[in-house]
Amino acid sequence: MKPLPRRRNILSIIFTHHSTAIAGIALGLLTFVFHYFHNPYMATLFAALSIALLSLTVSEVAEVLAERLDEPYGSFVLTFTAVIVEIILLFLILLEASNNEHAMETVKGGIISAVIVDMNVLLGLAVFIGGLAFKEQEHNEDTSSTYTTILLVAASALLVPSILHYTIGDSDALERASILIAGVLFIFYIAIFIFQTKTHTHFFKATARSRMFRFKNRQEEDAEEAEEEDLFEMMNTTFNFVSIFVLIAIIGYIAEIFANEGMQLVTEYSFPVGLAGLLIAIISVAPEIITAIKAAKNDQIQRVINIAMGASTVSIMLTVPILLAMSYATDNPLTLDFNTLQIGALILTILLAWKTTDDGETNYFEGTSHLIFFTCYAIVLAFM
Repeated sequence: MKPLPRRRNILSIIFTHHSTAIAGIALGLLTFVFHYFHNPYMATLFAALSIALLSLTVSEVAEVLAERLDEPYGSFVLTFTAVIVEIILLFLILLEASNNEHAMETVKGGIISAVIVDMNVLLGLAVFIGGLAFKEQEHNEDTSSTYTTILLVAASALLVPSILHYTIGDSDALERASILIAGVLFIFYIAIFIFQTKTHTHFFKATARSRMFRFKNRQEEDAEEAEEEDLFEMMNTTFNFVSIFVLIAIIGYIAEIFANEGMQLVTEYSFPVGLAGLLIAIISVAPEIITAIKAAKNDQIQRVINIAMGASTVSIMLTVPILLAMSYATDNPLTLDFNTLQIGALILTILLAWKTTDDGETNYFEGTSHLIFFTCYAIVLAFM
Protein backbone atom coordinates (compact mmCIF):
# COMPACT_ATOMS: atom_id res chain seq x y z
CA MET A 1 0.00 0.00 0.00
CA LYS A 2 1.34 3.43 -0.98
CA PRO A 3 1.67 6.17 1.66
CA LEU A 4 -1.54 8.17 2.02
CA PRO A 5 -1.35 11.65 0.51
CA ARG A 6 -2.45 14.75 2.34
CA ARG A 7 -6.15 15.55 2.59
CA ARG A 8 -6.07 18.15 -0.20
CA ASN A 9 -4.34 15.67 -2.49
CA ILE A 10 -6.96 13.01 -1.75
CA LEU A 11 -9.76 15.40 -2.74
CA SER A 12 -7.86 16.31 -5.90
CA ILE A 13 -7.43 12.62 -6.79
CA ILE A 14 -11.13 11.91 -6.18
CA PHE A 15 -12.31 14.73 -8.43
CA THR A 16 -9.67 14.04 -11.09
CA HIS A 17 -9.68 10.25 -11.32
CA HIS A 18 -13.03 9.24 -9.86
CA SER A 19 -15.47 11.55 -11.60
CA THR A 20 -17.43 8.45 -12.66
CA ALA A 21 -18.34 7.68 -9.04
CA ILE A 22 -19.24 11.32 -8.36
CA ALA A 23 -21.46 11.43 -11.46
CA GLY A 24 -23.09 8.12 -10.46
CA ILE A 25 -23.94 9.37 -6.99
CA ALA A 26 -25.24 12.69 -8.39
CA LEU A 27 -27.48 10.87 -10.86
CA GLY A 28 -28.63 8.59 -8.05
CA LEU A 29 -29.74 11.62 -6.03
CA LEU A 30 -31.62 12.93 -9.08
CA THR A 31 -33.27 9.52 -9.37
CA PHE A 32 -34.70 9.85 -5.87
CA VAL A 33 -35.83 13.42 -6.60
CA PHE A 34 -37.75 12.44 -9.76
CA HIS A 35 -39.16 9.37 -8.03
CA TYR A 36 -40.42 11.58 -5.20
CA PHE A 37 -42.12 13.90 -7.70
CA HIS A 38 -43.66 10.92 -9.58
CA ASN A 39 -41.80 11.31 -12.85
CA PRO A 40 -41.17 7.69 -13.94
CA TYR A 41 -39.50 8.63 -17.23
CA MET A 42 -36.66 10.67 -15.75
CA ALA A 43 -36.43 8.45 -12.66
CA THR A 44 -35.89 5.35 -14.82
CA LEU A 45 -33.41 7.10 -17.10
CA PHE A 46 -31.29 8.53 -14.28
CA ALA A 47 -31.49 5.26 -12.34
CA ALA A 48 -30.14 3.31 -15.34
CA LEU A 49 -27.30 5.81 -15.86
CA SER A 50 -26.49 5.90 -12.14
CA ILE A 51 -26.40 2.09 -11.88
CA ALA A 52 -24.14 1.87 -14.93
CA LEU A 53 -21.70 4.51 -13.63
CA LEU A 54 -21.59 3.13 -10.08
CA SER A 55 -21.16 -0.39 -11.48
CA LEU A 56 -18.25 0.95 -13.51
CA THR A 57 -16.72 2.27 -10.28
CA VAL A 58 -17.22 -1.16 -8.69
CA SER A 59 -15.43 -2.63 -11.69
CA GLU A 60 -12.56 -0.16 -11.27
CA VAL A 61 -12.10 -1.21 -7.63
CA ALA A 62 -12.40 -4.88 -8.61
CA GLU A 63 -9.77 -4.34 -11.30
CA VAL A 64 -7.35 -3.02 -8.69
CA LEU A 65 -8.00 -6.12 -6.58
CA ALA A 66 -7.66 -8.34 -9.65
CA GLU A 67 -4.23 -6.86 -10.40
CA ARG A 68 -3.10 -7.99 -6.94
CA LEU A 69 -4.24 -11.56 -7.58
CA ASP A 70 -3.11 -14.16 -10.06
CA GLU A 71 -5.42 -15.72 -12.66
CA PRO A 72 -8.03 -17.13 -12.45
CA TYR A 73 -8.64 -15.36 -9.11
CA GLY A 74 -8.35 -11.89 -10.63
CA SER A 75 -11.06 -12.61 -13.17
CA PHE A 76 -13.20 -14.14 -10.42
CA VAL A 77 -13.26 -10.80 -8.62
CA LEU A 78 -14.32 -8.98 -11.79
CA THR A 79 -17.05 -11.46 -12.72
CA PHE A 80 -18.50 -11.85 -9.23
CA THR A 81 -18.90 -8.10 -8.71
CA ALA A 82 -20.78 -7.81 -12.00
CA VAL A 83 -22.98 -10.82 -11.25
CA ILE A 84 -23.93 -9.38 -7.85
CA VAL A 85 -25.28 -6.27 -9.59
CA GLU A 86 -27.11 -8.49 -12.08
CA ILE A 87 -28.74 -10.52 -9.28
CA ILE A 88 -29.83 -7.36 -7.45
CA LEU A 89 -31.43 -5.91 -10.59
CA LEU A 90 -33.22 -9.11 -11.57
CA PHE A 91 -34.47 -9.87 -8.06
CA LEU A 92 -35.93 -6.39 -7.62
CA ILE A 93 -37.72 -6.79 -10.94
CA LEU A 94 -38.91 -10.21 -9.77
CA LEU A 95 -40.52 -8.50 -6.77
CA GLU A 96 -42.68 -6.56 -9.22
CA ALA A 97 -44.19 -9.80 -10.60
CA SER A 98 -47.13 -9.61 -8.19
CA ASN A 99 -48.23 -6.32 -9.71
CA ASN A 100 -46.86 -6.60 -13.23
CA GLU A 101 -47.47 -9.49 -15.59
CA HIS A 102 -44.36 -8.72 -17.63
CA ALA A 103 -41.89 -8.79 -14.74
CA MET A 104 -41.29 -12.56 -14.67
CA GLU A 105 -40.61 -12.75 -18.41
CA THR A 106 -38.28 -9.76 -18.12
CA VAL A 107 -36.29 -11.63 -15.45
CA LYS A 108 -36.02 -14.75 -17.61
CA GLY A 109 -35.00 -12.64 -20.59
CA GLY A 110 -32.42 -10.88 -18.42
CA ILE A 111 -30.82 -14.17 -17.34
CA ILE A 112 -30.33 -15.39 -20.91
CA SER A 113 -29.46 -11.94 -22.26
CA ALA A 114 -26.64 -11.57 -19.72
CA VAL A 115 -24.89 -14.53 -21.33
CA ILE A 116 -25.73 -13.28 -24.85
CA VAL A 117 -24.22 -9.86 -24.02
CA ASP A 118 -21.14 -11.35 -22.31
CA MET A 119 -20.37 -13.73 -25.16
CA ASN A 120 -21.22 -11.42 -28.07
CA VAL A 121 -20.96 -7.76 -27.05
CA LEU A 122 -18.19 -8.04 -24.45
CA LEU A 123 -16.18 -10.71 -26.27
CA GLY A 124 -17.01 -9.32 -29.71
CA LEU A 125 -16.02 -5.72 -28.97
CA ALA A 126 -12.86 -6.69 -27.09
CA VAL A 127 -11.71 -9.14 -29.79
CA PHE A 128 -12.55 -6.61 -32.54
CA ILE A 129 -10.65 -3.75 -30.90
CA GLY A 130 -7.77 -5.99 -29.84
CA GLY A 131 -7.60 -7.40 -33.37
CA LEU A 132 -7.29 -3.91 -34.85
CA ALA A 133 -4.46 -3.13 -32.45
CA PHE A 134 -2.48 -6.38 -32.72
CA LYS A 135 -3.82 -8.13 -35.87
CA GLU A 136 -3.85 -11.47 -34.02
CA GLN A 137 -3.91 -12.22 -30.31
CA GLU A 138 -3.15 -15.48 -28.58
CA HIS A 139 -4.77 -17.02 -25.53
CA ASN A 140 -4.75 -20.40 -23.83
CA GLU A 141 -6.98 -22.57 -26.03
CA ASP A 142 -7.68 -24.86 -23.06
CA THR A 143 -9.55 -21.95 -21.46
CA SER A 144 -12.09 -21.48 -24.25
CA SER A 145 -12.40 -25.23 -24.82
CA THR A 146 -13.21 -25.84 -21.16
CA TYR A 147 -15.63 -22.93 -20.85
CA THR A 148 -17.58 -23.74 -24.02
CA THR A 149 -17.95 -27.34 -22.84
CA ILE A 150 -19.24 -26.12 -19.48
CA LEU A 151 -21.66 -23.68 -21.10
CA LEU A 152 -23.03 -26.26 -23.53
CA VAL A 153 -23.78 -28.61 -20.62
CA ALA A 154 -25.41 -25.75 -18.67
CA ALA A 155 -27.53 -24.70 -21.67
CA SER A 156 -28.61 -28.32 -22.12
CA ALA A 157 -29.61 -28.46 -18.46
CA LEU A 158 -31.81 -25.39 -18.92
CA LEU A 159 -33.61 -27.23 -21.71
CA VAL A 160 -35.05 -29.76 -19.25
CA PRO A 161 -37.67 -27.51 -17.56
CA SER A 162 -38.53 -25.94 -20.92
CA ILE A 163 -39.16 -29.36 -22.49
CA LEU A 164 -41.40 -30.33 -19.57
CA HIS A 165 -43.31 -27.07 -19.84
CA TYR A 166 -44.02 -27.43 -23.57
CA THR A 167 -44.71 -31.20 -23.54
CA ILE A 168 -46.37 -32.06 -20.23
CA GLY A 169 -47.71 -28.65 -19.24
CA ASP A 170 -47.77 -29.61 -15.55
CA SER A 171 -46.91 -26.55 -13.41
CA ASP A 172 -46.00 -28.66 -10.36
CA ALA A 173 -43.62 -30.80 -12.42
CA LEU A 174 -42.13 -27.64 -13.92
CA GLU A 175 -41.51 -26.16 -10.49
CA ARG A 176 -39.90 -29.34 -9.13
CA ALA A 177 -37.76 -29.73 -12.26
CA SER A 178 -36.62 -26.10 -11.99
CA ILE A 179 -35.49 -26.66 -8.39
CA LEU A 180 -33.64 -29.86 -9.30
CA ILE A 181 -31.91 -28.26 -12.31
CA ALA A 182 -30.89 -25.24 -10.21
CA GLY A 183 -29.37 -27.65 -7.68
CA VAL A 184 -27.55 -29.56 -10.41
CA LEU A 185 -26.13 -26.31 -11.83
CA PHE A 186 -24.91 -25.22 -8.40
CA ILE A 187 -23.20 -28.57 -7.76
CA PHE A 188 -21.66 -28.42 -11.23
CA TYR A 189 -20.31 -24.95 -10.45
CA ILE A 190 -18.62 -26.23 -7.27
CA ALA A 191 -16.86 -28.87 -9.37
CA ILE A 192 -15.84 -26.20 -11.89
CA PHE A 193 -14.53 -23.93 -9.13
CA ILE A 194 -12.29 -26.71 -7.81
CA PHE A 195 -11.16 -27.49 -11.36
CA GLN A 196 -10.24 -23.82 -11.97
CA THR A 197 -8.58 -23.00 -8.67
CA LYS A 198 -7.04 -26.27 -7.50
CA THR A 199 -6.43 -29.01 -10.05
CA HIS A 200 -6.18 -27.29 -13.45
CA THR A 201 -5.30 -23.64 -12.87
CA HIS A 202 -2.91 -23.77 -15.84
CA PHE A 203 -5.93 -24.10 -18.15
CA PHE A 204 -6.88 -20.50 -17.34
CA LYS A 205 -3.54 -18.72 -17.56
CA ALA A 206 -2.03 -16.76 -20.46
CA THR A 207 0.23 -18.33 -23.07
CA ALA A 208 3.92 -17.43 -23.24
CA ARG A 209 3.45 -15.17 -26.29
CA SER A 210 0.56 -13.31 -24.69
CA ARG A 211 2.57 -12.81 -21.51
CA MET A 212 5.46 -11.34 -23.51
CA PHE A 213 3.20 -8.77 -25.22
CA ARG A 214 1.50 -7.95 -21.95
CA PHE A 215 4.83 -7.37 -20.17
CA LYS A 216 5.98 -5.02 -22.93
CA ASN A 217 2.72 -3.06 -22.90
CA ARG A 218 2.71 -2.92 -19.10
CA GLN A 219 6.19 -1.36 -19.15
CA GLU A 220 5.01 1.30 -21.62
CA GLU A 221 1.82 1.90 -19.63
CA ASP A 222 3.74 2.23 -16.35
CA ALA A 223 6.13 4.71 -17.97
CA GLU A 224 3.20 6.87 -19.16
CA GLU A 225 1.24 6.69 -15.91
CA ALA A 226 4.06 6.68 -13.37
CA GLU A 227 2.97 10.03 -11.96
CA GLU A 228 -0.77 9.33 -11.98
CA GLU A 229 -2.36 8.32 -8.69
CA ASP A 230 -5.50 6.34 -8.06
CA LEU A 231 -7.17 6.34 -4.65
CA PHE A 232 -8.09 2.66 -4.74
CA GLU A 233 -4.55 1.67 -5.72
CA MET A 234 -3.24 3.52 -2.66
CA MET A 235 -5.64 1.81 -0.28
CA ASN A 236 -5.29 -1.69 1.12
CA THR A 237 -7.34 -4.69 0.07
CA THR A 238 -9.74 -4.47 3.03
CA PHE A 239 -10.65 -0.86 2.21
CA ASN A 240 -11.31 -1.79 -1.41
CA PHE A 241 -13.57 -4.70 -0.49
CA VAL A 242 -15.53 -2.45 1.87
CA SER A 243 -15.81 0.15 -0.92
CA ILE A 244 -17.27 -2.49 -3.24
CA PHE A 245 -19.92 -3.52 -0.71
CA VAL A 246 -20.88 0.10 0.01
CA LEU A 247 -21.21 0.86 -3.70
CA ILE A 248 -23.29 -2.28 -4.27
CA ALA A 249 -25.59 -1.25 -1.40
CA ILE A 250 -26.12 2.16 -3.05
CA ILE A 251 -26.78 0.43 -6.38
CA GLY A 252 -29.38 -1.75 -4.64
CA TYR A 253 -31.36 1.27 -3.41
CA ILE A 254 -31.31 2.88 -6.84
CA ALA A 255 -32.15 -0.42 -8.55
CA GLU A 256 -35.34 -0.66 -6.50
CA ILE A 257 -36.60 2.55 -8.10
CA PHE A 258 -35.39 1.40 -11.51
CA ALA A 259 -37.32 -1.86 -11.21
CA ASN A 260 -40.51 -0.23 -9.99
CA GLU A 261 -40.64 2.68 -12.41
CA GLY A 262 -39.16 0.74 -15.31
CA MET A 263 -41.73 -2.06 -15.21
CA GLN A 264 -44.53 0.51 -15.12
CA LEU A 265 -43.17 2.04 -18.33
CA VAL A 266 -42.82 -1.40 -19.97
CA THR A 267 -46.51 -2.06 -19.31
CA GLU A 268 -47.72 1.43 -20.18
CA TYR A 269 -45.97 1.58 -23.56
CA SER A 270 -46.10 -2.17 -24.42
CA PHE A 271 -42.31 -2.20 -24.61
CA PRO A 272 -40.98 -5.58 -25.87
CA VAL A 273 -40.29 -7.66 -22.76
CA GLY A 274 -37.31 -9.43 -24.33
CA LEU A 275 -35.73 -6.11 -25.23
CA ALA A 276 -36.27 -4.89 -21.65
CA GLY A 277 -34.36 -7.93 -20.38
CA LEU A 278 -31.60 -7.21 -22.89
CA LEU A 279 -31.27 -3.60 -21.71
CA ILE A 280 -31.00 -4.77 -18.11
CA ALA A 281 -28.26 -7.19 -19.13
CA ILE A 282 -26.35 -4.42 -20.94
CA ILE A 283 -26.56 -2.16 -17.87
CA SER A 284 -25.21 -4.87 -15.56
CA VAL A 285 -22.49 -6.01 -17.99
CA ALA A 286 -21.36 -2.51 -19.08
CA PRO A 287 -18.46 -2.28 -16.56
CA GLU A 288 -17.13 -5.67 -17.64
CA ILE A 289 -17.29 -4.55 -21.27
CA ILE A 290 -15.11 -1.52 -20.54
CA THR A 291 -12.67 -3.63 -18.50
CA ALA A 292 -12.44 -6.21 -21.30
CA ILE A 293 -11.80 -3.54 -23.95
CA LYS A 294 -8.96 -2.09 -21.86
CA ALA A 295 -7.49 -5.58 -21.44
CA ALA A 296 -7.71 -6.29 -25.19
CA LYS A 297 -5.96 -3.01 -26.02
CA ASN A 298 -3.12 -4.08 -23.68
CA ASP A 299 -2.96 -7.53 -25.35
CA GLN A 300 -4.46 -9.18 -22.28
CA ILE A 301 -6.76 -11.33 -24.39
CA GLN A 302 -6.52 -14.14 -21.83
CA ARG A 303 -8.24 -11.89 -19.32
CA VAL A 304 -10.91 -11.05 -21.92
CA ILE A 305 -11.65 -14.76 -22.44
CA ASN A 306 -11.69 -15.36 -18.69
CA ILE A 307 -14.06 -12.44 -18.07
CA ALA A 308 -16.46 -13.13 -20.96
CA MET A 309 -16.75 -16.87 -20.52
CA GLY A 310 -16.29 -16.84 -16.76
CA ALA A 311 -19.06 -14.27 -16.33
CA SER A 312 -21.34 -16.32 -18.60
CA THR A 313 -20.66 -19.43 -16.52
CA VAL A 314 -21.39 -17.61 -13.29
CA SER A 315 -24.52 -16.00 -14.80
CA ILE A 316 -26.04 -19.40 -15.45
CA MET A 317 -24.68 -21.49 -12.61
CA LEU A 318 -24.91 -19.00 -9.76
CA THR A 319 -27.45 -16.40 -10.86
CA VAL A 320 -30.06 -19.05 -11.69
CA PRO A 321 -29.85 -21.01 -8.38
CA ILE A 322 -29.57 -17.86 -6.25
CA LEU A 323 -32.46 -16.08 -7.98
CA LEU A 324 -34.62 -19.20 -7.82
CA ALA A 325 -33.91 -19.60 -4.10
CA MET A 326 -34.60 -15.92 -3.43
CA SER A 327 -37.82 -16.07 -5.47
CA TYR A 328 -39.39 -18.31 -2.83
CA ALA A 329 -39.41 -15.29 -0.54
CA THR A 330 -41.89 -13.74 -2.99
CA ASP A 331 -45.37 -14.71 -4.12
CA ASN A 332 -44.06 -15.72 -7.55
CA PRO A 333 -41.43 -18.50 -7.48
CA LEU A 334 -39.15 -18.47 -10.51
CA THR A 335 -39.39 -21.37 -12.97
CA LEU A 336 -36.86 -22.11 -15.69
CA ASP A 337 -39.19 -22.43 -18.67
CA PHE A 338 -37.30 -20.29 -21.16
CA ASN A 339 -38.76 -19.85 -24.63
CA THR A 340 -37.39 -21.34 -27.85
CA LEU A 341 -35.70 -18.13 -28.98
CA GLN A 342 -33.84 -17.71 -25.69
CA ILE A 343 -32.52 -21.28 -25.54
CA GLY A 344 -31.76 -21.33 -29.28
CA ALA A 345 -29.84 -18.03 -29.13
CA LEU A 346 -27.96 -19.24 -26.06
CA ILE A 347 -26.82 -22.48 -27.71
CA LEU A 348 -25.92 -20.73 -30.99
CA THR A 349 -23.90 -18.15 -29.03
CA ILE A 350 -21.91 -20.87 -27.29
CA LEU A 351 -21.26 -22.66 -30.59
CA LEU A 352 -20.10 -19.39 -32.19
CA ALA A 353 -17.76 -18.68 -29.25
CA TRP A 354 -16.38 -22.21 -29.55
CA LYS A 355 -15.62 -21.73 -33.27
CA THR A 356 -14.03 -18.29 -32.85
CA THR A 357 -11.75 -19.20 -29.92
CA ASP A 358 -10.97 -22.91 -30.26
CA ASP A 359 -7.59 -22.42 -32.03
CA GLY A 360 -6.20 -20.13 -29.32
CA GLU A 361 -6.05 -17.10 -31.64
CA THR A 362 -8.44 -14.21 -32.25
CA ASN A 363 -8.69 -11.43 -34.83
CA TYR A 364 -11.01 -8.54 -35.59
CA PHE A 365 -13.16 -10.57 -38.03
CA GLU A 366 -14.10 -13.02 -35.27
CA GLY A 367 -15.10 -10.07 -33.10
CA THR A 368 -17.22 -8.73 -35.96
CA SER A 369 -19.01 -12.10 -36.22
CA HIS A 370 -20.11 -11.90 -32.58
CA LEU A 371 -21.33 -8.32 -32.97
CA ILE A 372 -23.38 -9.21 -36.08
CA PHE A 373 -24.95 -12.15 -34.27
CA PHE A 374 -25.91 -9.89 -31.35
CA THR A 375 -27.41 -7.30 -33.70
CA CYS A 376 -29.63 -9.95 -35.29
CA TYR A 377 -30.74 -11.17 -31.85
CA ALA A 378 -31.61 -7.63 -30.75
CA ILE A 379 -33.63 -7.05 -33.92
CA VAL A 380 -35.67 -10.18 -33.28
CA LEU A 381 -36.38 -9.08 -29.69
CA ALA A 382 -37.43 -5.61 -30.86
CA PHE A 383 -40.11 -7.03 -33.12
CA MET A 384 -41.43 -9.75 -30.80
